[in-house]
Amino acid sequence: MIPALFLMGPTASGKTDLAMRIADRFPVDIISVDSLLVYRHFDIGSAKPDAALRQQYPHALVDIREPDDPYSAGLFREDALNCISEARRRGRIPVLVGGTGLYFRALERGIDALPPADPEMRQQLLAEAALRGWPALHRRLADLDPQTADGIQSNDQQRIQRALEIIQHTGAPLSASRHWQDAFPGPLRKIVLRSPRSWLHGRIQQRLDAMLATGFVDEVIALQQRHYAPDLPALRAVGYRQYFAWLEGQYSAEDAYAAALAATRQLAKRQDTWFKRETADILLDPSAAGVTAYLLDWICQQIPHELRTSCR
Repeated sequence: MIPALFLMGPTASGKTDLAMRIADRFPVDIISVDSLLVYRHFDIGSAKPDAALRQQYPHALVDIREPDDPYSAGLFREDALNCISEARRRGRIPVLVGGTGLYFRALERGIDALPPADPEMRQQLLAEAALRGWPALHRRLADLDPQTADGIQSNDQQRIQRALEIIQHTGAPLSASRHWQDAFPGPLRKIVLRSPRSWLHGRIQQRLDAMLATGFVDEVIALQQRHYAPDLPALRAVGYRQYFAWLEGQYSAEDAYAAALAATRQLAKRQDTWFKRETADILLDPSAAGVTAYLLDWICQQIPHELRTSCR
């Protein structure tokens, strides 16, 4: 059976470029593994491949939801498994590319259903957060479930709220409530990108500068004019959150830039920490010379003989 390839790494580490180089060599279906790219209208600030690029290199699971139509790891798993099955049926290699570690893990191992949201409990948490602030609730979460709290920012309202809801509902930490199950269908090869921090930080700044030069502020203004609820996950994504705050007068332009840059670097650090826990079949430094050729040669050894016509 054709193996699925997971191409995992932090933001700005060059995953999309590598995926396209793989597509230049082999018959592949690129499947996005990104919790922001699923939403329409979030284009520049998400580093979403533009329409012309996606016409040349189609990406599944991009622009499949409106921002006020919530998506989840469970829904992603269903959609991605369908994409993988279809790729294999057509004799193509499914290449899953992204930085959302929870989606990769849910896809590989499955995830048990968690208790449904409790509106009354949620209102209690919201009232407490209004009084004490989300960092205070994050500290409580860290006392109750340090493993889960370690992967959540202290102002991430949605995830702090959900984790505390589950703890109150089940009496157990979220990390203990998640029991991963269901083997991944067919062979799987995991490629993890890990680069020097200074190189990645430089890439993040270059990308933020490019986003601003190509209309990111106009995109944020257009999103604000759509009057989405401010607590939607997409609106709280790094970069967007800081520039929405600037539009509301909470930041100067300089402070918004600095905050967005810092938040994106923090995101990359959390992603890198997550992927360090993965058992990689191949670990790559995208800043190294010859990394693309090395990866393509490695893929040649992983795929069935009938797909090796492009191998040297």
